[in-house]
Amino acid sequence: MESEPKERRRMPAENDPGPYETLTVREGGAVLFAEIWNPPMNLLDPELVRDLVSLIQRAEADDTIQVLVFKSRDPDYFISHVDLTRIAEYRAEAAKLVGEPSIALLFHYLSASRVVTIAQIEGRVRGAGSEFVLACDMRFAARESAIFGQFEPAFGLLPGGGATQHLVRLMGRARALEVMLSADDYDAELAQQYGWINRALPAGEIDNFVRALAHRIAGFPSPGHVAVKDRVNAIALAPAEDFRRDSDTFAAGVRDPEAQARIRSAFERGLQTRDAEMDLARMLGDLPDN
Repeated sequence: MESEPKERRRMPAENDPGPYETLTVREGGAVLFAEIWNPPMNLLDPELVRDLVSLIQRAEADDTIQVLVFKSRDPDYFISHVDLTRIAEYRAEAAKLVGEPSIALLFHYLSASRVVTIAQIEGRVRGAGSEFVLACDMRFAARESAIFGQFEPAFGLLPGGGATQHLVRLMGRARALEVMLSADDYDAELAQQYGWINRALPAGEIDNFVRALAHRIAGFPSPGHVAVKDRVNAIALAPAEDFRRDSDTFAAGVRDPEAQARIRSAFERGLQTRDAEMDLARMLGDLPDN
């Protein structure tokens, strides 16, 4: 299974605090702004996972950093999904932070972090990309461009990065089942209505809104952030063991011959190529039965 060749271009930025390959990082007082740039389509691959681990460690080690904002430099893709050709590699990168080869546990770690995290979503965010933004504390999406999808069931798989845990709590049982079992795309307005995101905003307003919110939160005492997140997580964040179980179920399922056959069929139709995934939901709906 092959994806498009990657053109590696590190995008330098003022105040960049680390040697990131897939992130551009800018420090603004107590806020870190991280832009994702991982051509050709912001796949969650070992390089991006490695940089996310490094960035999380850097933010947590610096007591002056209170808020971490994620956005994408690619207007069409925030994080498309995992690189299905490099599953063992990206799981190994996650293990460097959480001690186990599990994206789900990495995302759980992010949710439990003392740092407040905000996802500014413009473009497509599907699969583990969706699970990454669900792990962030808040999610704001551009009304004109953001597209959400949790498509793993199209291959006969349970989402492995925490989607089941988050979506049921955010949307309720029926809508979570609709989102996952349909493996369809959802625009920002419907994502807002369903509870997938905090709110949908016009593309011309989202940047200023998120920046102002991040700085406002960062201006308040950090012990309040820690106390609020601790109590909210005690109510709303599933235990790490539930994330581990979903991760293990995904890892076992992706080796199933039927799942492999459907994944191969999707690659033949353009999976992990930029143009084909602009309309991924339609392509997945056209996969033949195996």
